[in-house]
Amino acid sequence: MEERATILAAISTLPPSQLSHLSLSLLSATHLHRLRLSSVLSSPSLFSATLRHLHSISLPEKYLLIARHLLFSLHRITTHFLSDLTIPSPPSPPMSTAIRQRDLNAVLLLLFFCETHQHNPTVLEENYSDWRLSLCNIFSDKLLTAAYSPVGASTWTALAPYVDMVSRSWRLVKISCGGGKKGASPETMAGLPGVEVKEGGRECVICKEEMKVGKDVCELPCEHGFHWMCILPWLKNNDTCPCCRYRLPSDDVFGEIQRLMDMLIKLSGRQSLV
Repeated sequence: MEERATILAAISTLPPSQLSHLSLSLLSATHLHRLRLSSVLSSPSLFSATLRHLHSISLPEKYLLIARHLLFSLHRITTHFLSDLTIPSPPSPPMSTAIRQRDLNAVLLLLFFCETHQHNPTVLEENYSDWRLSLCNIFSDKLLTAAYSPVGASTWTALAPYVDMVSRSWRLVKISCGGGKKGASPETMAGLPGVEVKEGGRECVICKEEMKVGKDVCELPCEHGFHWMCILPWLKNNDTCPCCRYRLPSDDVFGEIQRLMDMLIKLSGRQSLV
């Protein structure tokens, strides 16, 4: 799977200490997700309530659920690259993207449905009354397989379930990541630094006029500079640098997913997955 290979290639660039820290973090997250999904599958009432919730929301809302979960998952991975000063720090996902417990149950069950449909398609063709028990058996077999993985089979064994979840989620939502303009977040715009122009000949590519020596201009993290009155209106509608398409943080869930995936693609040295 191309997405999985890209994420693993990016992770492989981490030094051993950061890789170990990331492995423990993702292993902990995977364990918590498994406990949550186990609770849903083992409780007939919770399973029915979660399934009713999934039935009550539209398909775009289901994609948004997966997208919010994916954004937090990507953020957990990308924070471990912060020691590389050439990679700007990804901000914490905005509170508007936070997942409530009911929605977390729903997205974990939905992703498990997708995984089951891929590997055991006939299970979901059974009567609804048989779904929970069949899914419980599949989930138990999956946990047993994980439990009997070779001891000390390396950090990559611990990373694999989490990376598989991220790559599966990305395949489900990436079709929604490319459409429409997305402005940079207000917090990002407010935090942009001003720098003094030290030498002449530099042009603002938006207005095509020279940035005068001694004047204060806006510098993006990619180090391209612009007149403040030019770049701020641009960033209200675009989350990318006009020169190099460097992507800035936005409040759009799908835009942030694309930004963090772009970061991993750059680190991996692979081509775009879109």
